[in-house]
Formats: sequence, C-alpha cells, structure tokens
Amino acid sequence: MSHGGATGTRPSADSLADAFYPLFAYLFDADGDFVADIETKLAEARMPNTAELYLSRALAVGVLAGGLLWLVGTVVGYVLFVTGVIEVGILIGVPVPNDFVAWLILTFKIPSLVAVSGLVFGAIGFGAGFGGMVSIPYMRSSSREREINMLLPDAISFMYALSIGGLNQLEILEAMAKADDTYGEVSREFQSIVQETEYFDTDYRTAIRKRSLETPSDDLGQFLTDMLSIVNSGGNMSDFLDDKKDKHMRTAKQQQKLTLETLELFGEMYMTLSLFPLLLIIILVIMSMLGQAKEEMLYATVYGLIPLTGVGFLVLVSTVKQDEPGNGFLDPDDGGERVVADSGRGLLHLGLVEKYVGEFSVFDRIKSREGTHETVALLKAPHVFFRDNPLFILGLTVPASLVLVGSAVWTGAAPRTFDGMVSNPVWGTFIYVYVPIYVTLLPLAIFHEWNVRSRRTITNKLSDNLRKLSSANDTGLTLLESIRTVADTSSGKLADEFDVIHAKVEYGMSLKAALVEFNNRYHIPRLARTVKLVSKAQEASSQISAVLSTAAQASENQDDIARERRSRSRMQVVIIVMTYFTLLAVMAILKVRFLDVMAGLASQASGGGGGGGGPAQFGGGVDTTLLGMLFFHAVTLQAILSGFIAGYIRDASLLAGVKFAVALPTVALITFAFI
Repeated sequence: MSHGGATGTRPSADSLADAFYPLFAYLFDADGDFVADIETKLAEARMPNTAELYLSRALAVGVLAGGLLWLVGTVVGYVLFVTGVIEVGILIGVPVPNDFVAWLILTFKIPSLVAVSGLVFGAIGFGAGFGGMVSIPYMRSSSREREINMLLPDAISFMYALSIGGLNQLEILEAMAKADDTYGEVSREFQSIVQETEYFDTDYRTAIRKRSLETPSDDLGQFLTDMLSIVNSGGNMSDFLDDKKDKHMRTAKQQQKLTLETLELFGEMYMTLSLFPLLLIIILVIMSMLGQAKEEMLYATVYGLIPLTGVGFLVLVSTVKQDEPGNGFLDPDDGGERVVADSGRGLLHLGLVEKYVGEFSVFDRIKSREGTHETVALLKAPHVFFRDNPLFILGLTVPASLVLVGSAVWTGAAPRTFDGMVSNPVWGTFIYVYVPIYVTLLPLAIFHEWNVRSRRTITNKLSDNLRKLSSANDTGLTLLESIRTVADTSSGKLADEFDVIHAKVEYGMSLKAALVEFNNRYHIPRLARTVKLVSKAQEASSQISAVLSTAAQASENQDDIARERRSRSRMQVVIIVMTYFTLLAVMAILKVRFLDVMAGLASQASGGGGGGGGPAQFGGGVDTTLLGMLFFHAVTLQAILSGFIAGYIRDASLLAGVKFAVALPTVALITFAFI
C-alpha cells in the first residue's frame, strides 16, 4: 500500500501503457533500431523506463490527444461547413460523367469536408502527443550531454587534485559521486558507478565500462574508457588526469570559439530579420496610399510580426548560447551543523536558533530579538538587501507601476479610447508603456548591475590570489596561514573575505565551514568549483600547493574563456544596437519626410477641387496620425526586444538585457517626441 501511495499517479500511467502495449507490439519491432535508440536515450536521460513501456505510454498520449482534437476538428468542421459559415462551392471543377455521380458528390461533399477536418485535427493531435513524448528522452539526453561537456574540464581538475592529494582510485570515484552540488550531471554519472559497485555487487572496472557506454557525452565516455585502461594496466593515475585536464581545457576553449562563431552568424541573421518588418511596413504604407492595403495588415506587422521575430530569434540564440550550469551553492552539509542551520537564513528563517525554539523560553526570546534585528537591518539598508536579491524589488515596483497607470487612467490623464491614443500617441504610449518600464525595469536594472559587479569583484582576482596561496603554501605555511598571508599582502574584496575566513577559523569555526559560508554568500558557479576543490583537498593535508596551482590553472582557463566571450559578444551587441538605430532613423525619416509630405500633397489636391486628381488618389484616405502611432509602437517594441536579445547574447541572462531594454526605448521616446 505504501508503495502505491508513494508513486501517486504512477500506477494509472502504467496501466494506461499496459492497455496500449498490444498497439506497440503491432506497430513496432521490439528488436528494431528505433526501439533500441529509444532505449539508449532513456538510459542517457536517466529515465527509469523500458522502451516498450515508454513507447506504449507515448502511444496512449498520442491516441488520447488525437481523439480529443479529432472531436474538436469535427465540431469546427460542422460549424464551418454545415451551418454555412463558409459557403462550399465547386471544389475541383472537373466535369462529372452523369447525374448519379453529381448527386453523390453533392450529398457527401459537406460530410466529407467535416470528416477530413476531423482527421486533420486528429492527426495533428496524435503527432503532437506521440512526438512530444518521444522527443523528451532526446531533449533530456542532449541537455545532460551539454552540461557534462561544460563541466568535464573542471571535474577532471577536481579528480586530479584529489589524486595528487593522496586519494586512491575508489576514493576519487566516491568523492566525485558526492560532489553533485558542484559538478552536476558529471557527478551523477559517477554516482551510477558507485551505486553499481555498492548495491549490485559489481566490480568498479565493469561499472566504469558500462557507464562509458551509457553516458550521453562522448567526451566523458572516452575519458572513462581511457581511465579504465590506466586502471587495468596499473599506470600512474595522477599523470593521466594531468594530461586529460590540459586536453579538456583546450577543448573547452575550442568549443567556446565555435559557439562565438555561430553567434556571429546569428548577429548577421538578426540584421536581416529585424529589418524585414520595416520593409514590410514601408510596402504596406505605400499600398495604403494607393488604396490597396488594409489597416489590419499594418496591425499584424507591428503587434504580431515584430514580437514574434524578436522572440523567435531569442529562442534561436538560446539553443546555442547556454548559461553556466549550476547555481553556485555548495551543500551546507559539508560545512557542519551551523552552516546547515544558517543556509536558509533570512526574515522567515533566522538560522541556528530555529533548531531550539520551543525547548526553552530563552530561545523564543532570542528568536524574537533576532527577527527584530534582521528587520531593523533591512529597513536601515534596504539597498543592500535588494542588491543581493534584485528580483525582490519587483514586489515594490510592479504594484507602484500599476498604481501610477491606474491613477492616470482614473483621472483622465491617460487616453481611455483607441481614438484618444491615436490623437496623442507619444503621451499615451508613455503612460501605458514607458511608465511601467521606468518604474519596474529601471530599479531592477540598477540592482542587478550592482549585484553582478559586486560578485565580479570576487572573481576578478581569484586566479592571482590562488597563485599567491599556492606560493605561500609551498613555503611550508598551512592553508590557514597562507590565507592570512594573502589577505595581508593583497587588496580588494577577495582579500577582505580571506581575512573574514581567517577570523572565523580563529574563533572556532572549521576551515571547511568558513569556505562554504564564503562561497554561498556569493554563489558563483566557478567560485563554487574552486572552493569545492580546495576544501576537499585540505581535508587530507594542509600542504596542497599542487592542488592550489591546479585550481589557479582552471580559474585562469575560465578567465580566458570569459574574456574572449566578452570581446566577441561585444561586437554582436554593437550590431544589434546599430541595427535598431538604423530602423529608428528610417522610421523617423519615413514619418517626417514621407508621411507628412504626402498627406500635405493630398490635402492640397483635395482643396484644389480635384484638379490634381493623381496626388489626391495617391494620398487620399491615409490617416497619418494612425500611421505615426504605429511607427512609434513598432520602434518601441523593437527596442525592448533588441535590448533583451543584446543582454542575452552578452551574458546568457535575460536580466542582463534589462538595462538595454530601458535605454533603447528611451532613445525612441526622445526621437518621436521631437519630430
């Protein structure tokens, strides 16, 4: 009973798959390539299903989705064809041989159209349901492969540091298996190896060989195969890991160059994609002046095509440029009881005292005083809180922007009708669009940039300080003494943090706990990997000069990659911004030198009593104020989307684009306010 309760809805899903197993057996060969490929992808995605069960479940989802959409399609076909919403005339135009055939066609024409619409909808539903289920293992496998390949160089550096620190092969495997807070999917691959040896009585050589065949990453599979040959031959593991570390660091740089080259291609694509709506708008305006285009086409272009183009390009970029895996937090269990208790510290969780509340009244009083202290600290320095938690500012700014816009509508300061918006487009758009942008996004951009810069002060000197730690440790100083020496002889935020770490250890905290607390305060993924490496190595010995050198080398490799990424992505940002300025300039010129002039000519022609019929026909009936509003809205939407795209290309984060999404629309506002 407990098993059924634990799995929740799982038994019904399995029974559904069992019900559709005969259909699977009829459609697929259990020993065929497709089923074998699904089995492989399920293993690579770490999904606990057999291919037969999973495909049966996929067929069930496909049939149910297809049946539902078949019903919807049939109803839609009935409404469209039977009720006469769409008049059904001659479909093919082929002459019929006799009256009986004509009677058959007339009788079954509309029912056939209804049936075909149902079948089309049903086929789409089945394809979406079955195809979506089948694609899940492929997507998860691809995602795991990407993360493994990104983390593999640092993971091998971690293994190398453990090896030169004196750990044997089994201890290295176990340490990697426990480092999932830092090395993510790489660690989970080693967890599979360790679990097979512990729970299935498999020797670790066989477990390594099996994992090398089942991992989604070819790089990790080759690494495990090579490591197995070293294990079998009794070779030097430290030398092997040293060679692999250097090789995969070079591979990471090459992969980064390939990604940046792809982004450069995307930057050139964006120039064409973003200018396409502009060209379409120009064509539609000219056709409107000729009386050959509808306003709905302009609305669709401005409010439909421009956002879809921007969002589509953003999705396209996200498939190539991925953010750094991991959240940067280390498992508090590594730091001891105090770090575990303080890991969720905040206004709703006050740290260590939470464990003792209720046992004695003194702890209740301590909790009350601590809560008051935290609240007063927040009220005294709210900017520090919002710097560390930028998204929390939205809790204040979003309601404020809603109140401001609502007040403007209530008092009549903002246009309440579409005609009012057309007659005063700049002011109306300012109230409805720019006020929320400035009130909501501007504070978010400020605090986010402050957060990024404050955290970047730690990583800027990380490589140099690791080299200094290694040199100090090489002279015979312990790691703690080396930290104190570097803190005294260096400057900057990282040196101050080293001083704090030394003080905490002097007052009784373990060095590992102090390092974990330091890391979790900034939670930067690359810093977490460095701290994990150092804290694990110092457990075995205080003389870890070689480990610190390895950490410095890995950090320098990350610095090189980040430096090249910033340099190359800066050009992509410039291309996006300049493309937007080009679009803005063309829109402004189109409004000032084309729309207004043609409207003036049309006005003069109509005022002349029809003597200039050609110009009157050419510009007649064109609402220049409406087109001016559409132009302004087009450049505003393009500015917001270009801003987020520029930020994402630069730092693989939408928040990084908030500052661009504030600055670029401001340029459009100023331009259209003065033309």
